[in-house]
Amino acid sequence: MHRNAIHRSRHNRDTESEKMATISKRNGKWFVQIRRKGFAARYRTFETKTEATAWARHEENQIDLGLHHEGGKADKRLTVRAMLERYKQEVTPQKRGSEPELARISKMQREPMADMTVIQLSPSAVADYREKRLTEVKPATVRRELSILRHAIDRARKEWGANVARNPVRQIDLPRVNDARNRRLEKGEYETLIEGARQMRNSEMEAVIVFAVETAMRRSEILNLKLGDIDCEKATALIRHSKNGYSRSVPLTSRALAVLETLSADGSDLFTISPNALRQGFTRLCHKVEIFDLRFHDLRHEAISRFCELGLSIPEVALISGHRDPRMLFRYAHIRPAQLSRKMHRLIEGAAQSSGHTSDHKREV
Repeated sequence: MHRNAIHRSRHNRDTESEKMATISKRNGKWFVQIRRKGFAARYRTFETKTEATAWARHEENQIDLGLHHEGGKADKRLTVRAMLERYKQEVTPQKRGSEPELARISKMQREPMADMTVIQLSPSAVADYREKRLTEVKPATVRRELSILRHAIDRARKEWGANVARNPVRQIDLPRVNDARNRRLEKGEYETLIEGARQMRNSEMEAVIVFAVETAMRRSEILNLKLGDIDCEKATALIRHSKNGYSRSVPLTSRALAVLETLSADGSDLFTISPNALRQGFTRLCHKVEIFDLRFHDLRHEAISRFCELGLSIPEVALISGHRDPRMLFRYAHIRPAQLSRKMHRLIEGAAQSSGHTSDHKREV
């Protein structure tokens, strides 16, 4: 063989040895060794060759993306897209509501900003992304995307060895969001919704609406209920997983209990309707019965407001709703002034009667 050919053959083997993992069987187990120039050697032992091969492929892919590095050598290679990919694989799956976040991350990965390295990412670049997205989506969506990016960079700096001095997202202003709503059911709307729901093909729509108004539960909390979460003797429902990460028991009214008796769930799930089917079905229902600007989540506002109007204390309402911050609870409680006026009249008249000064108090009112 010609000397140059021999040299090229050796060079190719050397290059392959730098790129490929070595998998060998030792003492009945499979040993994986990954060596790559500029990166720390990685070793792992597995029970099966399949597991060993899968891990080797994953680790080599991580190296190619710049997610494993020795010291600061790989920082210049780590792109925003690769950082978000690792975040998507390792962090997002641990969150509740991971599916919407996965979609947001995938959207960000398709943006030109994702081609930049993490070191190149500057506050001005993030601000440009913010302004561009504000022309396409609502401020709340942009704020959620930037919050993900901010957390990903924080994680990369603290735990993934990214040598980034500052988080550029923390150096810009996030969009202001004014998404507070005070939509409540007007007179006759509840009855109209129920009547319309009874005519829908999905028999669970009526039950879900009634249950939402009677319990103030979130959509996800209702749809995740299991048969074992209901205690008919104590008239409570156990919410095992909530938005804020805390479980709680919700008291059930007689109407809520009556709704549960109408359900014909075959498995452990009380409600079989999917979140998407509920969202689309509720939208169609409102359109059909000509009730406008009403979202399913507004039923939670309605329920909490009704509890307040019944005279329940703030701690009692918070126990039902799951709010741990009174300020958030106040955003959901929309007491009607007319209802408050009637309550004031009753209290004043009751106090006057007990003290024998009914006429004086009536004149004050």
